[in-house]
Amino acid sequence: MTEILRENVEEKFKWDLSPLCGDDEDFYSKVERAKKYLPELKKYEGKLNNKNNIYDFLMLEKEVDELLEPAQQYCFLKNTECLSNEKYNEMQEKLYMMLSEFSMETSFATSEFYELSDELLDDIIKDEKFKNYDRMFENIKKDRVHKLTKEEERLVAGMDFLGGFSDNMEKASDVDYDYGVVENSKGEKLKLTQSLYGKYMRSDDRTLRKNTFCHLNGKFGENINMLACNYINDVKATCYFSKVRKYQSALSAALESEEVKSDVYYLLIKMVNKHLPVLFDYFKLKQIELGLDDFYIYDAMASTEKGEQKKYTYDEAFEVIKKALTPLGKDYLALLDRAKNERWIDVFPNKDKRSGAFESGIYGYHPYVMTNFEGDLDSIFTLAHELGHAMHSYFSDKNQPREKSGYTIFLAEIASTTNEVLLINYLLSKAQTDEEKKSLYNKLFDEVKATIFRQTMFAEFEEKVHAMHEAGEGLTKDKLCNEYYKLNERYFGDVKLVDETKYEWARIPHFFNSFYVYKYATGMITAICFANRILSGEENAISDYFKFLSAGCSSDPVTILKNSNCDLTSEKTFEWCFGYLKEMLENWKNLN
Repeated sequence: MTEILRENVEEKFKWDLSPLCGDDEDFYSKVERAKKYLPELKKYEGKLNNKNNIYDFLMLEKEVDELLEPAQQYCFLKNTECLSNEKYNEMQEKLYMMLSEFSMETSFATSEFYELSDELLDDIIKDEKFKNYDRMFENIKKDRVHKLTKEEERLVAGMDFLGGFSDNMEKASDVDYDYGVVENSKGEKLKLTQSLYGKYMRSDDRTLRKNTFCHLNGKFGENINMLACNYINDVKATCYFSKVRKYQSALSAALESEEVKSDVYYLLIKMVNKHLPVLFDYFKLKQIELGLDDFYIYDAMASTEKGEQKKYTYDEAFEVIKKALTPLGKDYLALLDRAKNERWIDVFPNKDKRSGAFESGIYGYHPYVMTNFEGDLDSIFTLAHELGHAMHSYFSDKNQPREKSGYTIFLAEIASTTNEVLLINYLLSKAQTDEEKKSLYNKLFDEVKATIFRQTMFAEFEEKVHAMHEAGEGLTKDKLCNEYYKLNERYFGDVKLVDETKYEWARIPHFFNSFYVYKYATGMITAICFANRILSGEENAISDYFKFLSAGCSSDPVTILKNSNCDLTSEKTFEWCFGYLKEMLENWKNLN
């Protein structure tokens, strides 16, 4: 299969970045103009000790953000279009260097803010002029124990290169590695890429599934020494900075930065482990649907859809999504139309385009979505997922000031997954045959397996690896691989594993954003709550959901959810979610 070049993709299927920067020249113009602000910002060093100076500094900083953020977004999105394009790689490096300089030269502000007296902080928090910054100063007052001296903050601010471990992994997996070809049961050789991995793993060809799983994970196994060294150094850096800032652990540092208590993390792991039988029952049902005498890990993603799977055009996929999201109202649907017609979305894969999908939004501009649309049902779910992110960004920006618009990552996966839950319910309601319904139940539980159970397994892996290092235990490639394999044994029950399973951790990019993945699981649990309240017609369900969409970071994330009638500190929320899943499993069983 020949990968299409970027220039051969129709313009209507490529995002329009002109609202951010008219062209590359405009990008460099914005960057040069922003540089001129640095001397003005530095004039405030040593002077952020009264309200007037603090306010003027914040307003100047806001002007810089309004200039740099669209340039930074433009640069990031251009780079993802073709990761091997040296022009945009160089552009990104130059921008990073400038941002690093800004961060270093203005790091004094962080230290000086944390040196303010409680009396002055309280005065600022009560001052109407600072109303958009009250939460920022409340957190400064609360978190000052974790801050360093001015000179130490300056040193830390210049260590952005320690974030390069993630770049190393991305460049290796998305650009350098050639995954070659895999054979199907007919002996045909098919090109394997990261984008095609999911497609092959959902195939009804078991030989292709096995070869795909073993070949791609085995490719990472061939390079496991370098990959393990890269990840171990990332873990060391994460643990080092949490220790320097006097956090109890790397986990507590990650959670406290989002105002989430560790109780939520451990409650998730506890409740998911308690309900592992839900996952095991799903695998048994899937084995029956596939007509297999045994069940291997490479069968876990297989589609149960009989015959040739339906293909969708991009336009058809978009219409399905709109119908599924009709319960959210006309204004929501109109925004979806804008996203398509105004080219917020980069749709199809091209050579060296970043794999997967994402949404990226900045204040004052509409959000952008990248997908690698393949025309299958999974592509529709991916598009619905990313559009959920986009709508969350849009409503937060619309209803909150810049300073309170950026919702935390803890909340980031909820709107996206709510869209998916609404979509699966819509498709089930329209299914004409038992076979269609079985296929959709499989799709639902495939998502549950991937999002609730698998991400919680990832969360356990991260917690164990960081805790091992913090306890003084040396990390090695064998320890990482063995720990990951043992977790798979527990989470997959009677499912048979293959040796290449132990290398899978090395291809998970989110591990380089420590303690991120558990939020996929809490996100889906919350999404099930929201979606089913909406579909059942419960009073205030829709208003509660839009209250959540519009909240930004106006409060801590757990409180935002509680205010929208979803409490992740209560076992009852988890029990309700798994009760719903058990009911859906029964519906599936009754079709046999």
